Amino acid sequence: MNIGELSKESGVSAKLIRHYEGIGLIPEAGRTENGYRSYQADDIHYLRFIKRSRELGFPLEDIKSLLGLWKNKSRSSKQVKLLAEKHLNELELKLKQLKDMSDTLKNLIKHCHGDHRPDCPILKKLEQNE
Repeated sequence: MNIGELSKESGVSAKLIRHYEGIGLIPEAGRTENGYRSYQADDIHYLRFIKRSRELGFPLEDIKSLLGLWKNKSRSSKQVKLLAEKHLNELELKLKQLKDMSDTLKNLIKHCHGDHRPDCPILKKLEQNE
């Protein structure tokens, strides 16, 4: 199949497919006599796996590891679980950081009069060197 068909079947854009191929995330496509990329049905599965991994926020380096674990039928599930737990911890840290930012902004907005006066706690906070 060509890259357009693969894109449609996998839900991954042709540009991303070429990128994933370029960084070695998916195997390099075979070429037809006229030089066009030619893909196999297995490539759909790889791309769907990558797409679902990206939707869960896994970084590309972790996805490379997950793909290797997925293909290795003799691996233990412990390796997969450790990778997922590491990612979950990173996500929870990001959520806490976002919550802290949101709380700070809410507090600053609450204390800003938003009227004709020039003083503004939002700008004061932004100018602080902490």
